[in-house]
Amino acid sequence: MKKLTLNSITIGLILFCFSLPVFAVYNQAQGKNDIGTLIKKDPNSAFIKIKGLLNTALKQNDLISAAKYYQYFGEIFYHQAAYSQAVNYFYKADRIFRNHNDQANLAENLNKIGDAYYYSRQYKTALTKFQEALNIYIKIGNRSGMAECYGLIGQTYEKSSKYESAMKYQQLALTAYKKEKNQTGIAKIYENLGSIYEDKLHLDSALKYYSLSLKLNKAAANDLAQIEIVNNIGDVYRKTGRYPEAMRYTRKAEHMALIMNDQYQLSSAYRDLSKTFDLIKKYDSAYHYSELSRNIFLKIYTADNTKQLALLQTLFEIQQKDDAIVRFENERKANQYIIVAVILIILLLILLGISTISRQRLKLRNEQKLNEQNNMLYEIQKNAIKAELELKSKELTSNTLHVIQSNQFLEELKEEISDMIKDEKRDQKRQLQQVMQKINQNINHDRHWKEFSTLFEQIHQAFFDNLKRHSDDLTANDIRLVALIKMNLSSKDMAVIFGISQDSLRVARYRLRKKLNIPQGENLSSFIQTL
Repeated sequence: MKKLTLNSITIGLILFCFSLPVFAVYNQAQGKNDIGTLIKKDPNSAFIKIKGLLNTALKQNDLISAAKYYQYFGEIFYHQAAYSQAVNYFYKADRIFRNHNDQANLAENLNKIGDAYYYSRQYKTALTKFQEALNIYIKIGNRSGMAECYGLIGQTYEKSSKYESAMKYQQLALTAYKKEKNQTGIAKIYENLGSIYEDKLHLDSALKYYSLSLKLNKAAANDLAQIEIVNNIGDVYRKTGRYPEAMRYTRKAEHMALIMNDQYQLSSAYRDLSKTFDLIKKYDSAYHYSELSRNIFLKIYTADNTKQLALLQTLFEIQQKDDAIVRFENERKANQYIIVAVILIILLLILLGISTISRQRLKLRNEQKLNEQNNMLYEIQKNAIKAELELKSKELTSNTLHVIQSNQFLEELKEEISDMIKDEKRDQKRQLQQVMQKINQNINHDRHWKEFSTLFEQIHQAFFDNLKRHSDDLTANDIRLVALIKMNLSSKDMAVIFGISQDSLRVARYRLRKKLNIPQGENLSSFIQTL
């Protein structure tokens, strides 16, 4: 029977209701003790009863019983075709059985999970659950469980159109059921084998196994199973073109469904009658039975929706009561917590206030002392830096003046020697020329330049790094010229330091402007002062 799915709003609200603790009371007027039967006939009452039993089991810490009740919740959803919700509750039971190492119940529950995945057409996942259950049954030596798993695995392979694997596992199931002499199980496997052969269009073999299954179900007085098998036999006869036999078996299925008031099987029989009448070209009858089948299906759908709405209403009412109880309990506990919390907070605030005031006073005193020490240290460092800079500046100026004086002296000496060269004899002239050459070398390579550069960088930190950002191809003489311009020396003094004429100095300044890419109209000295 194809199960009808709850709409998304119904499922969402049911999930919301089941996610909160509730206290339910079972309506004794039902007079039903069989929970499994009650789940199918009256899910509302089943829900209330199971919820009450679950709460009792949880209070008593009877977790195995609680797991069983979670299974019943899963079955409620399973029979309403809400498979994802059913799986959620089966998994709750699964965790408990695993924690308690309850292998038998775990395997049974795995089959329920697999069955839910099977009917939601998640065959791969269903197969893994059936296989896991089978491994457990093999481990604990439960033959009946093994037979059941073989059958479930076989029918899953059939749905995946893997008929060879399906046939293999159905044969394993048949062998296991025969060893257990389980006639009901044997009858089910015969039916499954018939279904595989029918899918493969081996209709004679299908008819053989359906007939074997029908015989066993008759012996066991399993009327519900008989109706479905009789319908299947009618299908096989119809597919082989034996329409009288098909009509006879389908009529028989119709008659049995009317006696048992099984609306789904009756709808199925009417649908098969419609197909048969269509094939023998009795279109009026075909249409008639097609409409009968459709009307019954709508009736079933309406009835199931009514049950679902009734279940939803029950869940909603229980949820309202539970919410009221929970709110009352929460408010009572909250009031107690608030009173205790207020007292604790007041005490803590008093202690915190005292502690804070003490710490604040100590902090202020420490900060005051620290600030005083920092101020003193800052002034000392400031004065030391200032004094050091002044000293270095004086050293730089002294060094520069020394260079200027030295070069001026050398210039004057050079001029005097030059005059002497003009008047003296030839041998003396050669010696004097050598002295002049040494003087010229001293003018351009003065040993004081290194000291000058070191002092300059200490006073003007990062100056040369900033300079190199504007040009990478500056020569040593270019850098010296920039440093002297930075010190605001006159052109005359710079010419003396370099030992060149002022005209040569102007040429050197012009070349420096080009290397620094200084725009036309901008003063070289002003540009260097900004670096």
